[in-house]
Amino acid sequence: MNFALIGAAGYIAPRHMQAIKETGHELVAAYDINDSVGIIDSISTDCAFFTEFEYFLEHAWRLRRQQRRALDYLVVCSPNHLHGAHVTAGLYLGCDVICEKPLVSTPAQLDELRAIEADTARRVFSIMQLRHHPAIHELRDKVAAEHHEGRYEVELTYITARGPWYLASWKGDPRKSFGVVAEIGVHFFDMLHLIFGELERAVLHYQDDHKAAGYLEYERARVCWFLSIDAEDLPDAVRGRQATYRSIRCDGEEFEFSSGFNDLHTVSYREILAGRGFGIDSVRHSLETVHRIRRMHPQPPQADQAHPRLRALALGRAPAALADR
Repeated sequence: MNFALIGAAGYIAPRHMQAIKETGHELVAAYDINDSVGIIDSISTDCAFFTEFEYFLEHAWRLRRQQRRALDYLVVCSPNHLHGAHVTAGLYLGCDVICEKPLVSTPAQLDELRAIEADTARRVFSIMQLRHHPAIHELRDKVAAEHHEGRYEVELTYITARGPWYLASWKGDPRKSFGVVAEIGVHFFDMLHLIFGELERAVLHYQDDHKAAGYLEYERARVCWFLSIDAEDLPDAVRGRQATYRSIRCDGEEFEFSSGFNDLHTVSYREILAGRGFGIDSVRHSLETVHRIRRMHPQPPQADQAHPRLRALALGRAPAALADR
C-alpha cells in the first residue's frame, strides 16, 4: 500500500517511516515546512517531498488518478494544533489516516471527525503505543484477575528530559501543543482508563511549562500522578544513564517500564493494518480527561492525594498555595 506523511521533519516521523518500511509498504509522498528530511532516503529514494501544503495536496489528488500510486494511508505527525485539519484533508483525499497523539484538542473536534468519517467512508486511527507495552499488559491482567476490595492505590511517574529546544519549538507553546498534560500525558490517562475503568474525579495540583501533577479517581483506583520534561526530576538512580523514567506503583508494587518502546510504532501499524487500530471511540476517554485537566486551576492537595514529588517541588518552585504542604 502507498503512504504519505505530513510532518516529515518532526521528532516522531522517523518511527512512522520505519514502521511503514517494516510492514512492507511504500512511502510515496511527504510534506513539511522544514526541508531537513534526509532521513527519508533511508526509507525510500522515490518519495516526492514538498515544503508547501498546497503543492502536496495537488500531488496527492493527482495520485488518485493513478491506480498503482493512489494513496491508501495518510500519516499525520504535524504539530498538535494542526492534527484536525490534516486528518480532515486525508479523509477527503480518500485515505484512511494514522495520526499521532493527541488526535485533536477537544471532544467537539472528535465529533466533527466522526461526521467526516461518515461522509467519506474512511477511518482515522490514533497511535496509542503504550497499549502494546508488555508491562502494561501485565498490570492490566493482574488487575483483571484479582478480586480487590476497594480501590487500588496508584502512583504514576513519567519524566522524559527535554532540552532547551523543546520550549523554543511549537511544543513549548500551549496554544499549539496544549501543554505538558496533553503532549506527554495523554498516553498514560488512556492506560489508566484501560486498566482501572471510568474516571470519576479529577484534581490538578500543579502545572507549569515543564511539569504537572494531580489526582485522579477511577472506578478501581486512586491515582496520584506526576509528569515532567525537567531532567532535574529524574531519580538519582537513572540520572546520567537515561533520559526517561516511567513508573507505575500499584499498591506498593512497582511496574517500571522505561524500556521496551523502540518497536511499538511498528506494532501499532501491524495492528491498524490488521483491522485492530484505535479509532475515535478508543481515544475519546483519554482526550476528554486531558481536556478536563487543561481547564482546571491548581488546588492545594490533600495529604493522601499528593504525589510524593509534589512535596519536594513545593519547597522550591511551587505556587504559594502549596508552599506549606
